[in-house]
Amino acid sequence: MLVTILCVFLLLGASACFSAFETSFSMASKAKIHHFAKKGDKRFTWAERLRHDIGSVINAVLACNTALNAVATSLATGIALQFFGDRGVVYASVFMTFFILIFAEAFPKMLAIQNPEKIVAHSVYVMRCVLFLCRPITKFANFFSRTIFALLGKKNVVQSDEATLEELRGVIDLHKGFDDDSLQERAMLKSILDLRSVQVSEIMVHRKNVTMMNADDSLESLVDQLLDSPFSRIPLWQGTFDNIVGVVNVKRLLREVRSPSRDLNKNVDIRDIAQNPWFIPDSTDLLEQLQMFRQRKEHFALVVDEYGAWLGIVTLEDLLEEIVGEIDDEHDITVSGVRVQQDHSIVIDGSVTIRDLNREFDWELPDDIASTIAGLLINTVRMIPSVGQIFMLYGFRFTVLKRQRNQITLLKVVKCDEGRGEPENEGR
Repeated sequence: MLVTILCVFLLLGASACFSAFETSFSMASKAKIHHFAKKGDKRFTWAERLRHDIGSVINAVLACNTALNAVATSLATGIALQFFGDRGVVYASVFMTFFILIFAEAFPKMLAIQNPEKIVAHSVYVMRCVLFLCRPITKFANFFSRTIFALLGKKNVVQSDEATLEELRGVIDLHKGFDDDSLQERAMLKSILDLRSVQVSEIMVHRKNVTMMNADDSLESLVDQLLDSPFSRIPLWQGTFDNIVGVVNVKRLLREVRSPSRDLNKNVDIRDIAQNPWFIPDSTDLLEQLQMFRQRKEHFALVVDEYGAWLGIVTLEDLLEEIVGEIDDEHDITVSGVRVQQDHSIVIDGSVTIRDLNREFDWELPDDIASTIAGLLINTVRMIPSVGQIFMLYGFRFTVLKRQRNQITLLKVVKCDEGRGEPENEGR
């Protein structure tokens, strides 16, 4: 009798272990397992392999759990029948339900949730043996499950790359801390994930804001223009602004000027010194462009549309700023684009990009329908607002302060306390 009672509790203990194993393998972070596996921990190397066949692992655990609970219940019922007769069936059912629910299911699973990776490390070799012994059962279960899915018209679900990215974004949002460093870290990590979804046309410097030089000017005049410019690479045009014939590199030009073989008094063709222009389509995403910058060892590209018309320029610094935020040095021109007022409203130039605002203030304004704050307003309200009009959009109040022809040049933006919702148009 005592041996039988001891066997019941041992079986319940084994069932509790398998419940903990099931939860730990399901809840363990794939990133942590991969990290420890790369550091050479053999336990996590095997755990990573088992995670690739998580369906078989769960089937094996459930088979063992079911068998252990069934045997334990049968033994407990036999004991209860000896003590209580026919009523022992009821007593055994109540007793075993309570013990299985509390001690073989709830408690071990709650324990596994606290530190799943630690339990995975301690149980991985046991699970290898169990999986090997239960291989016929798991194969049958997998075959039966796939058959049921096929009859229901379902296919095996495979996690897509987009789902993985969304999972990473969720992990980044859960990154604790509201200090400046934590906010900046979150913004940088999100920006890295967004590189493939952002095109160079969204971050390029528009041609109207690009400093250029005329190839027909004298070399002395061009050198003076370069010295007055804060930029190290400047597009060179000839005839018309649309005809870009080269890109002048300041260091290369100065080396040529200081060369003993050069004579500034003679007619020197700047095009012989300038680099050939590199044109890229405006639909190129930032990740692809970053890789091309690395491959070509270039820092400067000219952006064209599908018809070959020149739109603007993009530099390696522009791409890096999409990740780390604005990079200012002693050569940058200070542009007044965002000004926080004493009443906590923000006055913003219409040309400021939405991505920069989201990064700076941890906003979530949509950047898929427009790249600038003025473009977002115009595309959302489907009109060109007049000065003084106010719109409630995405949980913000937009007030048009300045407009030049059809271009919104200045806005005042206030975040509403009630939070975001579907865009509301209260233009007036």
